[in-house]
Amino acid sequence: MTKHPTHNKKLIDWVNKMAKICQPDDIVWIDGSLQQKECLENEAVAKGEIIPLNQEKLPGCFLHRTAVNDVARTEHLTFVCHGDKDLAGPNNNWMAPAESYDKLGKIFAGAMRGRTLYVIPFLMGPQGSSFSKVGVQVTDSVYVVLNMRLMTRMGKIALDHLGNSDDFTRCLHSKADLDMERRFICHYPQDNTVWSVGSGYGGNALLAKKCLSLRIASKLGQQEGWMAEHMLIVGVENPEGEITYVCGAFPSACGKTNMAMLVPPASMKGWKIHTIGDDISWLRVGQDGRLWAINPEAGFFGVAPGTGSNTNPNAVKTVQKDTIFTNVALRDDGTVWWEGHDDPVPANAQDWRGKPWDPEGGSPVAHPNSRFTV
Repeated sequence: MTKHPTHNKKLIDWVNKMAKICQPDDIVWIDGSLQQKECLENEAVAKGEIIPLNQEKLPGCFLHRTAVNDVARTEHLTFVCHGDKDLAGPNNNWMAPAESYDKLGKIFAGAMRGRTLYVIPFLMGPQGSSFSKVGVQVTDSVYVVLNMRLMTRMGKIALDHLGNSDDFTRCLHSKADLDMERRFICHYPQDNTVWSVGSGYGGNALLAKKCLSLRIASKLGQQEGWMAEHMLIVGVENPEGEITYVCGAFPSACGKTNMAMLVPPASMKGWKIHTIGDDISWLRVGQDGRLWAINPEAGFFGVAPGTGSNTNPNAVKTVQKDTIFTNVALRDDGTVWWEGHDDPVPANAQDWRGKPWDPEGGSPVAHPNSRFTV
């Protein structure tokens, strides 16, 4: 067990309590350092959790393949567990908190035997801002740790922000046995807590993502007088240098990331787009009476298919290094491909499941919900 890098007794006690339930062989606290990142990458490669790509063409990039039954958010297994069913909201599934804790507790019991429990302190929002929120996720997935490093401000920066406060979102996650019948993503707004079990896919396992930044944050915002919304944020600058900021709500996989990273056409000379965020917006009315927004995330978790230089040149440039690709195709030269990629259809490739792909077979080579984290 690595020595915990904090004197926050409430945090240490909670981590120890979760470890007592899950019974890991070891506990490792994540500090956010480059040295630890490289050690974890090597560990994940050795275990087969990630595949190193061609480091000359895609430096710092890796490929991950999820289980075939674990490729997207499982909305029907996602619950808001509030004591008052009516307060769970009309668009959410509901389960009573006591029933939920009991059901998931039995699945978590001993789920990390033979595994390492990683403690991930993470910060949502800018360092030092009174609007930012701290979460701590414990997980048995190195893939989750590496993704959280890209998606959040992770490690010491979050512990410094938290100090000795107990105001942090408690996030418990285990892949367990990846059984769909034992998969649940449960939110406890009254406890500022998320429990997720049975999935390793990003939207279910990266608990900073939709779980904290939208579902839990909606309740925190209700209590504190702000809003958490599924919105992109862009700044549109005209030729005179005036910037107008715009938020926009669009469904997943519709091109929201492409719009957030827009490049003005040549016909709009002098115009610029500032990409603030592509997915989540925390909004509040400022003392000046105007509406202000932040993107609480620090990275992109974008849909790969349909991403090319004609749709999102900024994304194409961004994913050339330090990117984790999930469920895309692997070419013979150690690079990746998906439908909508700039390059022509490869003659030889492994599909998203790691099997030889037949371009004439009719099946997509990349999963339709394959992703890049950067």
